[in-house]
Amino acid sequence: MKTKNLILIMLIIASQFAVAQSPEISGFARNYTGVSYETGDFSILQNTLNLNIEKSGDKVAFKANPMLYSYSTDSLNLKLREIYMDLYFDNFDLRIGKQQIVWGKADGVFITDVVSPLNLTEFLLPDFDEIRTGINAVKFDYYLGDNTFEIIWLPSFTPTQVPSSSSMWYIQPDFPINPTFDWSQSEISPSLENSEVFAKYSALTSKIDFEFMGGYTWDDNPTMHVQKEFGMDTTSMSPSPILTSLNITPEYHRLILGGGSFSTEIKGIVLRGEAAYYNGKYFQTEDMLAVDALVEKDYLHYLVGLDFNIKNVKFSTQFVQEAIIDYDDNMINDEMENTVTFLARYDMFRETLHLELFSYIGLNNEDALIRPKITYDFDDSFSILLGSNIFIGDESGRFGQYKDNSMVYTKIKYNF
Repeated sequence: MKTKNLILIMLIIASQFAVAQSPEISGFARNYTGVSYETGDFSILQNTLNLNIEKSGDKVAFKANPMLYSYSTDSLNLKLREIYMDLYFDNFDLRIGKQQIVWGKADGVFITDVVSPLNLTEFLLPDFDEIRTGINAVKFDYYLGDNTFEIIWLPSFTPTQVPSSSSMWYIQPDFPINPTFDWSQSEISPSLENSEVFAKYSALTSKIDFEFMGGYTWDDNPTMHVQKEFGMDTTSMSPSPILTSLNITPEYHRLILGGGSFSTEIKGIVLRGEAAYYNGKYFQTEDMLAVDALVEKDYLHYLVGLDFNIKNVKFSTQFVQEAIIDYDDNMINDEMENTVTFLARYDMFRETLHLELFSYIGLNNEDALIRPKITYDFDDSFSILLGSNIFIGDESGRFGQYKDNSMVYTKIKYNF
């Protein structure tokens, strides 16, 4: 109850401030309801209020984006996704505060788009502007003709948000015995030494749009340092070693990465590409000589994609590959993880009815996430969406592991 009252007070204060300063206010209210195919139970019951409070001037601008989520348990969750100031100068801009950073050309895949960490508490199902987490940053953009130079400094580290153990999206790790976890190494304290830095150069020309990026960052996902202790099984005629204890220490490690992306149009077909090369990535291994059951390898993540139209139907497809450089057979991960995405969209009745199909297809494990949806816009402010999230395939796959979570859902949304 105290939390609800605090949230209400904050919203009242924000609204009074907004009225006093006469900013522009926009946003949406949305009901999101999902029903499980497996059980018929409600997978999600969520109501959302999203506010964009903006004030712009010639030299200074301000934006705040609070989002209030209400769930079936009557719990409230207030997130301040963004709150920042923009400072405008002749040849450069400066943005200071909590913000989302969007890079790259990929659809539904995060390759160079790694500045803002992800909220994966509902896997990949939320809208992508809600999957990215706002981060405290200073962003500097310098403009020289059609060229932009961008530098981003993050004073504190924010990891990927993962599902809680009570969530339907939580996957219980499979351990040979019950492990002991040591979380003492999982905190990255805010300091100048622990800060992150990213840089990007981009250019927009008449023939090609491209960008190059680099970063000195932390891996947003912790590395599991595994320590095993063995004893002798004396219950059999021939004694053999058995695992007696398993200690796991999650720890974040530094990464250096570089990459880029491009898009160009050739006879009505848009060709896109994006790649990032990681140095310092840790992977699990079954090599008995490896310290903490880990091996450090470089890692390449890239895609190529095509966008085109056929009889007013918009199509997009991407081939995505994650490749471990200098691979060895003791590693638990596959040497290459191959995924294909497919998008088809058709707008009808003067663009008021939208039919869309988006799919992830995992080639390694023959699994997929298929997402058909239909949206009807009653007017510019009100829409109804009916969709489905269908997980199929091998349970060991990235998508097949969630096949019991397939659902049909609706989103009723009012924009203001």
